[in-house]
Amino acid sequence: MALDCPFSPTNPALALGILSLAFAAKHFLADFVLQTDWMARGKERTQGWGRPLAVHAGLHGLGTLLIVLLARPEFWWLSPADFAVHAAIDRAKAVASLNLRWPISDPRFWWLMGFDQFLHQATNVVVGTAIVVL
Repeated sequence: MALDCPFSPTNPALALGILSLAFAAKHFLADFVLQTDWMARGKERTQGWGRPLAVHAGLHGLGTLLIVLLARPEFWWLSPADFAVHAAIDRAKAVASLNLRWPISDPRFWWLMGFDQFLHQATNVVVGTAIVVL
């Protein structure tokens, strides 16, 4: 008896589970392990934030491309979409942080940080679901 390919239409739950783990790992690597101080601080500035943000979001786009090429190469276009969405979320968080100026000791600082991470993971779920369902 042959096993179904994890990305076959007959096994969507397994495919979504695998993709969810892959995207969570990609997010951890790009947002925490590979993000340099230059990226993290640079994308939060009022001026000159474009390059650090683009490099950071580019890591996410590249990670998404690697996953997509392994799963369903015809969905390569999800990579630039992930780049754009990640950049928009991070810039929105930076602008909110600059305007609100909540100190790290304020619970609202952590709510904003958590909401940022929630939006990134929600994006990963949407991208993974698109790969499985479309």
